[in-house]
Order: sequence, then C-alpha cells, then structure tokens
Amino acid sequence: MYFGNKLLCLLALPMLSGFVGLAHAVPADLSDWEIDGSGNWTLQASNDAVKQSLNSRPTVFFNNRDSQGTALGGSIEVQTPGDDDFVGFVLGYNDGDLFADTADYILVDWKQGTQSGWDAGMSVSRVTGSIDAGGTDTSADAWTHTGNVTFLERARTLGNTGWDDNTSYLFDIIFTESNIKVLVDDVLQFDISGAFQNGSFGFYNFSQPQVLYAGITEEEAPDPGTGNGETPVAVPTPASFGLMILGLLGLVVTRRR
Repeated sequence: MYFGNKLLCLLALPMLSGFVGLAHAVPADLSDWEIDGSGNWTLQASNDAVKQSLNSRPTVFFNNRDSQGTALGGSIEVQTPGDDDFVGFVLGYNDGDLFADTADYILVDWKQGTQSGWDAGMSVSRVTGSIDAGGTDTSADAWTHTGNVTFLERARTLGNTGWDDNTSYLFDIIFTESNIKVLVDDVLQFDISGAFQNGSFGFYNFSQPQVLYAGITEEEAPDPGTGNGETPVAVPTPASFGLMILGLLGLVVTRRR
C-alpha cells in the first residue's frame, strides 16, 4: 500500500490547503499618519499604536491615503475613569475634512454615557460638512448627530451599551466602495451596503482623553460579493472531504487488485 498512501497524501495536500486560512495582516506603521484637530496624538514605541491624551474638540488621526479595499484591525482602550464621551473611527476621510463644507465620509463613534440628548452606545453616521466644535459643546453636530452629521443606525449588540473604563476591545473594520463591516470582539456590529467615498482610515475622538489604539494591522479586504467578480469556488465541507478521501482510497485498493 506504499504507492496508495503516497498517492493519497499527494492528492490530499492541495485539498487540505483550502481549509487553512492564509493570514496576510501586517502591522501598520503609524509614523506617517497625520493629525487633524487639536488632539494630542502620541505615537507609541512600536509604531503600531497611538494614544490621544486630551479632552479636546473633534480630532482625527488618519493614514492620508485611499483605503477602500483594506481591512484594519487592532484594539481600542480608554485608559481613564475620568470621562464618558466619544471614541471611534472615520472611513473615507480626507485631509481637512473636520473643517470642510465639502466633506463626505463615514463616522463610527462610541459613547460611554448618556448625556445631553445623546444616548450611550455605538452608532454609524454620514458626515457631510464641518464638525469642528468646542471640546465640551453638547449642542455641536458631532454630539447631537444632526446638521452635518446624519445618523444611520445603531450597532447590533453595542447600540445602547457604552465602553468600559480601562477595558481593551478588539476591532476589525472592512472598507470597500460598496460595503462597510465593523466587528468588536469578533461580533458583527455593522454590515452596511451602499456607495461610499474613497479616502482614509482614521481614529476619532471628541471630548474624550486617554484613548489608546494599539496593535494596528492592515490587510487586503475580502470582497463582500463573489470574490472580485469571479465565480465562487466551492470549498468541500469536512464531511464531503472525508467522503472524497474514502472514494480515492477505494480507487487505489481496486487498482492494486
């Protein structure tokens, strides 16, 4: 049966490779990212982490390049019990959009506590203009999600749940021209389809100090449809794979007879 065993191994290897996830995520180098607004963003020693320390007006730390077709991952942690305001992300952002009447990007923000007309929890909105405001301006568009900020929807499980102090949350964001997905601790929070402007990934704070974004990675985003327009490849399930191997074994035994 040496020949049969060898044949089975050779046949099985390429099939088994279909079950192995190929990890392409690489650490992001944040050293060339840029700042909008008056936040104090401090790059950490590893270059894949940054901390924003001020209780400031809206501020963004962004990669300043078109990022559609990219997936971003990492962690976010508010490292103080001293405030309860907004942390989050921007997608499709361009340099100066915080102050621009022509801005058009997606904002994902997460507030710890209910305050001044806005409830605790995570939401996604479309920004179509300036959102610059005072650091404690609870009437600002970025706070009330009105005017230049159009509220779209609340997160699936965190829509009414604020973040906890000194707690690290893992996030994964997939950004394409037609789909945005956001996961927190491997739980899908948003899956939004539409037509989205290209632009930067960025981290966002409003009136919230001591926020650490760490372990940031980037990779090519999986296509939300059928695999970049190609016909999907049917991957055998474990059960069907086992039946296939049994069939090949039977074929080899029959041939040896």
